[in-house]
Amino acid sequence: MGLPTETVYGLAADASNPDAVARIFAVKGRPTGHPLIVHGADVEMLAEWVALGPAAEAFTALATACWPGPLTLIVPRGPRVIDSVTGGRSTVGVRVPAHPAATDVLLRLGRPAAAPSANLFGQVSPTTAAHVLADLGDLLDPTRDVIVDGGPAVVGVESTIVDLTVDQPQVLRAGAIDAATISRLLDAPVARAGGPSRASGMLAAHYAPRAEVLLADTPESAAGIAGRERARGRRVAVVDRTDDLVEAARQLYADLRAADADGLDAVVVVLPPAEGLGHALRDRLTKAAAGSRR
Repeated sequence: MGLPTETVYGLAADASNPDAVARIFAVKGRPTGHPLIVHGADVEMLAEWVALGPAAEAFTALATACWPGPLTLIVPRGPRVIDSVTGGRSTVGVRVPAHPAATDVLLRLGRPAAAPSANLFGQVSPTTAAHVLADLGDLLDPTRDVIVDGGPAVVGVESTIVDLTVDQPQVLRAGAIDAATISRLLDAPVARAGGPSRASGMLAAHYAPRAEVLLADTPESAAGIAGRERARGRRVAVVDRTDDLVEAARQLYADLRAADADGLDAVVVVLPPAEGLGHALRDRLTKAAAGSRR
């Protein structure tokens, strides 16, 4: 199922059904060792999917303040979690999305759903139902698969991921809830991601369109880069949304998709400041640039 959330659209399936979970990996072309995030309608639905232990206090503080919302928490896995969801890890990522359609689907299902972004692995995430159809329509089964149209995602970038299984909580993926907010809610410092990849979005290259993504620090340098690329005979566009980072996040993936739809060779994007939501945007853009298929 193509499932709308406030962040991006997910490719959702019953998290307790091994065959359904296997189809997520098959349709996306996702490596089976790359863990999935488990989505619940509320905290109570996730009770048997987590085994909090020492993480209980931090989990409760963040869940109470941020759910439903764009935050994923990595905690020890509970008895209901199957190996294919976590790639065999002893931990699981869980969240409660803030979208009425997602809540309704989860309540009707009566149990959590595993739901990575509804796109081909490593490519640009979808923020509308039309994006899901364009990416996965030929791979879905019309007799059993559906795409729920919940309108454009209001956040536009994937959830913040916080690992609560380490001595000092780590932000593994930046999102709309920034590290400073997490630290304030925990009344404790948080660390940058370290160690092996263990959550969605930790790969160095991701979110990449076919067009090459080139990054600039200022509008002036973006214009210079674009001029040089055009002098080489390349078709190039410049994107600068640094005046409104909320709108920049909402439009980020649409902008990258538009570059491909317009047949561009490259898109030059002005990086936002490294503060607040700018951290999430810089993370996605840096990984998109690293993953550009040239």
